Amino acid sequence: MAKHRKRISRRVLLATAAVATGAVLAPVAVQAASADKAGREQNPVRALEQAAHPLRSTEPGGNTADLRALDSMIGDAEVVGLGEATHGSHEFFTMKERVFRHLVEKKGFTTFALELSWSAGLQIDDYLQTGKGDARKIAKETLTNSPWDREEFVSLIEWMRNYNRHHPGRPVHFMGDDIGAPSLSDEFFGRVSGYVQKNHPEALPRLNELYTGLRPIDDVFAYLGKPLAERQQLAVKAQQALELVSGLKGSGGDTFDWAEQNARSVAQTAKFLTLNPDDPESNAASQRFRDEVMAQNVSWWQQRTGQKVLLSAHNDHVAYVAGDPEMYPKTQGAFLRDTMGKDYLPIGFTFNQGSFLSKDAALGGEWKKFTVPAAKSDRNEATLDKVRYRDFYLDVRTAPAAARDWLNSARPTLNVGTLFPVEPHDTALAKSFDVLIHLHEVREADRLKP
Repeated sequence: MAKHRKRISRRVLLATAAVATGAVLAPVAVQAASADKAGREQNPVRALEQAAHPLRSTEPGGNTADLRALDSMIGDAEVVGLGEATHGSHEFFTMKERVFRHLVEKKGFTTFALELSWSAGLQIDDYLQTGKGDARKIAKETLTNSPWDREEFVSLIEWMRNYNRHHPGRPVHFMGDDIGAPSLSDEFFGRVSGYVQKNHPEALPRLNELYTGLRPIDDVFAYLGKPLAERQQLAVKAQQALELVSGLKGSGGDTFDWAEQNARSVAQTAKFLTLNPDDPESNAASQRFRDEVMAQNVSWWQQRTGQKVLLSAHNDHVAYVAGDPEMYPKTQGAFLRDTMGKDYLPIGFTFNQGSFLSKDAALGGEWKKFTVPAAKSDRNEATLDKVRYRDFYLDVRTAPAAARDWLNSARPTLNVGTLFPVEPHDTALAKSFDVLIHLHEVREADRLKP
């Protein structure tokens, strides 16, 4: 009781002094605010916990009540970018299927877009719409040598096809928005030449001439072995072919739009493949072009179809700002923000520890298992992992002030792409993403079964 009376007496004295002289209030308030800010920066965990929503599971299927708060965070966004901190972890891939299923059923989303070549995406979508073929065979043909050549993506494709069987009036679609390592088959070129042959046969000889030497691209690494001057000339011809097709617009209609977009993909790919893998400056410029193209393809699809899109890619592609800005000077997410504004929303992933698949060679090589221990104390993931939930998500825009202060400060954060080892890059999570999902532990994705 004596201690309590002492505290009351001090409070009364301070109040009396404040009434007696207003000059005392200002420095006291400033000191309190400074102390409060320092406290928030030193210990943001409680504030992060106030913003966090626990995840029941990262596996698809079952109850999704734990994702209801995500619906409000997404709001009316037309395109949601869902990143991944590694290209080869089971939980990132399964969580994407879980979120996509939920958004299809609760938010009207109908397209799953992947950091995969445009041509491969069309091949998968053909299967989803017609049912011709086998999901496992289609996955093997389109995803081979990619990080998504995994059982988790067979599961996604099978679910999408099954959904279409039961919802023929509102089918879901798969699109590839990338040009990274495509195989442009003769059949894909035929999507362009077939349209010209049927609707403008007089233009076909010139189109075939322009595509000579380019059609097909069966092996992107072999193609990169061509002399740079030859690749540059082929890129010029691919652009001329696009201009030829675009000049036929008078025919209009749905089939023209798709033929033109397919010709555009050929031109985009040929230009991208003029990169010089041994030149760091060329690599950065090529990656910027690649992100711009991915954003253009997503925007084209969304505007052309009117469909809401879940965009799956690495964190460094969906983010507003990449963790490695030297390699990715402007991201797909930044380009989409430029064109879509608040209709684009990026969600990032972090993880504390675990295994994933990556490569130890810049070009070629095999996907291998790598394991990392718990994050060091100076990393973003170490603090996030102190939140009392094993796995959770939060809206960085509406988090308490203490959490926002912490999220706006750059700290080392691990993002693993196609090459490992890599060092964590300084990342301010709130400047890269609108929503963040943190997982305590991940494991490597499952290899495709025979």
